[in-house]
Amino acid sequence: MSNFPDLSSHGFRVIKQLGHNRTGGRITYLALTQTNRQPVVIKQFRFAQGDTNWSDYDAIEREIQVLRGLNHPGIPRYLGSFQTTTGFCLLQDYKNAPSLAVPRSFDADEIKQIAVSLLNILIYLQQRIPPISHRDIKPENILVDHQMNVYLVDFGLARIGDSEMAVSSVAKGTIGFMAPEQLFNRQLSEASDLYGLGTTLICLLTGTPSTAISELIDDDYRINFKPLVPKLSLRWIEWLQKMVELKPKDRFPDAKTALDALNPIYVIRVPEVNLSQPYLEFKANKLGEKVTQKITISNSIPDTVLESRWEVAPHLSDPPHTPDFHEWIFFEQSHFIGNQSLCKITVDTSKLMANKTYEREILIHTNSQPKTQVLTLKVNTAPVPIPAKKLPYSSLTLLVLFATAATWVETTAWQEIISKSGTVGVAIAIFISALVAGLGLVAAVTSGWISKLVAKIRSKFGVKLKALDTVAAVFFAGVAAIFVTRFGAQFRATDAAIAAFAAVDAVVFMTAFEGEGVAESCVERGFSKTLAFGVSFLSAALGISLGIGLKLGFVNGMVMSAILGTSFPLATMIVYPVCDRARRIAKYRKLEQNLIKP
Repeated sequence: MSNFPDLSSHGFRVIKQLGHNRTGGRITYLALTQTNRQPVVIKQFRFAQGDTNWSDYDAIEREIQVLRGLNHPGIPRYLGSFQTTTGFCLLQDYKNAPSLAVPRSFDADEIKQIAVSLLNILIYLQQRIPPISHRDIKPENILVDHQMNVYLVDFGLARIGDSEMAVSSVAKGTIGFMAPEQLFNRQLSEASDLYGLGTTLICLLTGTPSTAISELIDDDYRINFKPLVPKLSLRWIEWLQKMVELKPKDRFPDAKTALDALNPIYVIRVPEVNLSQPYLEFKANKLGEKVTQKITISNSIPDTVLESRWEVAPHLSDPPHTPDFHEWIFFEQSHFIGNQSLCKITVDTSKLMANKTYEREILIHTNSQPKTQVLTLKVNTAPVPIPAKKLPYSSLTLLVLFATAATWVETTAWQEIISKSGTVGVAIAIFISALVAGLGLVAAVTSGWISKLVAKIRSKFGVKLKALDTVAAVFFAGVAAIFVTRFGAQFRATDAAIAAFAAVDAVVFMTAFEGEGVAESCVERGFSKTLAFGVSFLSAALGISLGIGLKLGFVNGMVMSAILGTSFPLATMIVYPVCDRARRIAKYRKLEQNLIKP
């Protein structure tokens, strides 16, 4: 004869006892409906029990009040209630799932899955209007089936709305799983249920029965579990510690915040990838050069060993390649096992275009998380083997200005002599000006020769002061300029006013001196002597034309013809090197068509 209650008058047949709360006079049964034999859960409260009181009856009323408004797949659905001669019964959906109090084996990832499911249930409860606090989360009240479906049951201590967060006269819950504020009858919050959930997860991870949770609590009333879970990731340990902080303000404020923090965490302790450089940059100085860079990969997580495999990520411009071979990027070793490894990467630029920047990605496959790390590789190839030659533009500008000034002051200085002496005066002016200019050229050449001579002497005696070369050249040029100035003044010093123009010969001298310097500078930069002489000559000629224009006016037809006749050829000579290099580079690029593009 069965000891189960006869509930046939209510349409149910009890087949099994699921639980018994003797203190509260509550017994939970599994029953079948008589109409279609569907399994249901019947929670019976017995009034006749001597150790029961009306506060226990309030628990069932409270549970019914809470369950009526809930509709969540993780909470067994409320089906109804009825009275019996010996008590009161509550009906719910039956879930064929044992509680977490039943010894079972879960791996760390499955326990995280349980945590995520429970947090989603708590989010549902906390986001209801008004919110609901469960207040008794523990392994006995959590069901998990073989498909890892999770259910939260027993809402007998739940509270709805603001009143649920209020202080009660008697602390209710389970010691060890109650938050400290609940244990000491203080104000509850949405963080209060997180304490019970965190403690439940710690029980699962450490294999601690819920009845032995006190063994994990230290003298400071903190749950000390870290030494029991050496394989767990440090981030998940930190997350669990935050869930069971003694002060509510030190926990996550609510279930949604806790879930957002948990989602990206990997539960098992895995190696951590640390690269000595965030990216690698290669620079080739010569065409076809092979450039090698080193990078260290390390792991600082205790009790783990880092494994890595390196390969070049596919790129649209690269020929097809395998993980073990790439056309122009090579690894001295591509597989590593160890917590500190040195990887050497070599780039062969002979298959790349000159003067280009290449960017590729190195994929580092590891046993860490994430499993694949990306290292950016940047390659700057050598310049195109066509040197960029640049004219001395500042010297050319200075030459034009010197020639302009020299022409203007010379025409002014000789003006009165020419008006008095006629043709003879013109001849004297041309001769003296040409002679002064010639002396300037000679002085420039001689100064350069003196500079080189001083450099040789200085080198022979081991003197490292290079400034002596320049000082010797400038000293000679200065002496020559003084001599020329005095020589020219002899032909114009008829009175004090004209004698004042004697110094203009210095300007003519410096113009010629600068002209020779410009030509030599062009030759030193790799230009032909023809172009060097042409640019220097045309610059001086342009300056002379401008100087005459200042004296006679630029509206003069001869002056304009002279300016245009010198400026256009000069502009052509200045632009020619740039255009010629561009043409040669374009021709070179055609030869690179079979090379790998950036």
